[in-house]
Amino acid sequence: MNQRRLGWEVLLVLGVSLGQSAVYAVVRLADMLSRGPLSEAQARMNTSQSERPWFDLTYQLLGIGFALVPVLLALYLLAREGNPFDRMGFDFRRPRRDALHGVLLLLAIGIPTLGVYAAGRALGLTAEIHPANLGAHWWTVPVLILAAVKNGVLEEVLVVGYLSERLREMRWGWPVIIGVSALLRGSYHLYQGIGPFFGNVAMGVLFGLYYMRTGRVMPLVAAHTAIDVIGFTAPGVLAAVDPTSS
Repeated sequence: MNQRRLGWEVLLVLGVSLGQSAVYAVVRLADMLSRGPLSEAQARMNTSQSERPWFDLTYQLLGIGFALVPVLLALYLLAREGNPFDRMGFDFRRPRRDALHGVLLLLAIGIPTLGVYAAGRALGLTAEIHPANLGAHWWTVPVLILAAVKNGVLEEVLVVGYLSERLREMRWGWPVIIGVSALLRGSYHLYQGIGPFFGNVAMGVLFGLYYMRTGRVMPLVAAHTAIDVIGFTAPGVLAAVDPTSS
């Protein structure tokens, strides 16, 4: 496949997924800045879609399912040149090693992320993040965990695995690939403010370097999922490090 076609493929895949999210995040940031200081803004995730629990559950599951369609599309496109799961290490062949690396990545990025959030709030560069806004139902925690898995798979498979593989085919060097991937990751978090942008860029650089050395995306999925599970199911963690909270 020639480089021009690969470039259009990448733009289209991102255009129906995280590239689209990045555009909305930029607009959302501009909206927040036009209303007042970022320290007074709020970023809400995992919000209820209906006052009726069963419809809310249905909407949540549909949202998670359809969000993963671009991942299936990317895997389908990569499958034309071989097994995409083997190609990016998105498999369960090394469960113990991947789990260990996932834990190490979690420790490497999890605590600094809290520090970046606290600093961003103190400097007025970060909105107040509310990660769990579902009603109290029997399905709330399972849905939050599924949302965390969705984020881990969507972001790591597309932004690290798929994007790295396609840009390598286009003969881009690793420094540029890692930089582009990290900036993309930061851009679709801009709805949370400037602080999370830089925090996620740093996370993107670390994850990109790991992928460059190992060629495996599964530990990244595990680490990302774990970070979001903690954030979604224990939202008090963010409140505890927020110096502006009363």
